Amino acid sequence: MTASSTRRTTAARSRLAAVGAIAVAGALMLTGCGDQTKDNGSDSETATAAAPLADKLPKSIRDKGVIKVGSDIAYAPVEFKDSSGKTVGIDPDLAAAMGKQLGVDFQFENGTFDTLITGLRSKRYDIAMSAMTDTKDRQEGIDSDTGKQVGEGVDFVDYFTAGVSIYTKKGDDQGIKTWSDLCGKKIVLQRGTVSEDLAKAESKKCPAGKKIAIEPFDNDQQAQTRLRAGGADAGSSDFPVAAYAVKTSGGGKDFQLVGEQVEAAPYGIAVAKNQTQLRDALKAALDAIIDNGEYDKIMKKWGVTDGAVKEATINGGK
Repeated sequence: MTASSTRRTTAARSRLAAVGAIAVAGALMLTGCGDQTKDNGSDSETATAAAPLADKLPKSIRDKGVIKVGSDIAYAPVEFKDSSGKTVGIDPDLAAAMGKQLGVDFQFENGTFDTLITGLRSKRYDIAMSAMTDTKDRQEGIDSDTGKQVGEGVDFVDYFTAGVSIYTKKGDDQGIKTWSDLCGKKIVLQRGTVSEDLAKAESKKCPAGKKIAIEPFDNDQQAQTRLRAGGADAGSSDFPVAAYAVKTSGGGKDFQLVGEQVEAAPYGIAVAKNQTQLRDALKAALDAIIDNGEYDKIMKKWGVTDGAVKEATINGGK
């Protein structure tokens, strides 16, 4: 799916054909060349005004006119498909606004969350933008569960701040208020997320025989379905996602938030370590839409102003 934006264009002018005497044809061709040079200059100025940051992009991407985005498009309200099948949400809206600054389309391609960085390494995607928390482990290519090196890591352009929340079936919180209350209980969540990392870390602290039963899924919607059906005691996801599920699932009758959100950290756009020009262009585009007010409009549209940032940062995660 594509987050539509204004693509930089160059006008194409038809050439005048030579008809009749050679002298007349020569005159026509000279006139045509003179007009074409003038028009191209005008078109170039128009394109620059429409996409003021286009020249910051790597030439290869500028020439394609497209940035391929790896994203798990099942994480409302950050990115999800509406009833018509269109990809919508916070990230697609931000990408569209950034595309206007850069003169390219951001083309969202669906993938499971835990494969996005791998897809970035294999060059299937140019970037990964999917409510991905910027952490030191991800920056350095460390598996947070084993502590082992699994890749070269990525750079992040940070654009939002969110914590992690726990939610339960409405009216049945199982006595859960904090992460320690999950000992001896079952939690559902999305594989490869900070929620899974937190659940594993907390389970190690639980007494013997009361470890947390963790059931991971490919996407958050599957985890919600499992909890809704009574297959777990609680679910966990990033606060904006959990809050959106509480508000919308079953008309607000399915779930409730419990306790406070924890581990507030930045969401970042992931970029390969060797793509510093692309990384810096994305940062410039984010700063531009923060400055011109488009960013704030998007935050207000989705009701997530509490997570808004005042400027884009690179590798701000800890």
